[in-house]
Amino acid sequence: MTEHVWSYKSTAGHLAGTVLTGYKVEAIDGSIGKVDKHSDEVGDAYLVVDTGVWIFGKEVLLPAGTVVRIDVDDRKIFVDRTKEQIKDAPQFHRDKHLDDPGYRHELDTYYGLGGPFGGPLI
Repeated sequence: MTEHVWSYKSTAGHLAGTVLTGYKVEAIDGSIGKVDKHSDEVGDAYLVVDTGVWIFGKEVLLPAGTVVRIDVDDRKIFVDRTKEQIKDAPQFHRDKHLDDPGYRHELDTYYGLGGPFGGPLI
């Protein structure tokens, strides 16, 4: 089964209904911040991560498909991107982009098929 960029991978250990707010988010090369908001909606799951001082208090939107593992005991989420790759993603503004299909398409392109990571989109 090919997995969609807006869905958690079956191997990530995500359980629907788990409150991920406050979990630390770890990129391949270090911490990027904490989950401020998340969605479990099937086919539209994501994390909004408050990056704190790492990129000057900005937030980033990560599609659930970037999550490789959730450690409930340590309250950490591991994603399969580097800090630089996340920093280079299309800029996110919560009030403007959270429900914007055009922005979601930009992220589809960046994190999925046709983007620098070449992942499949279905």
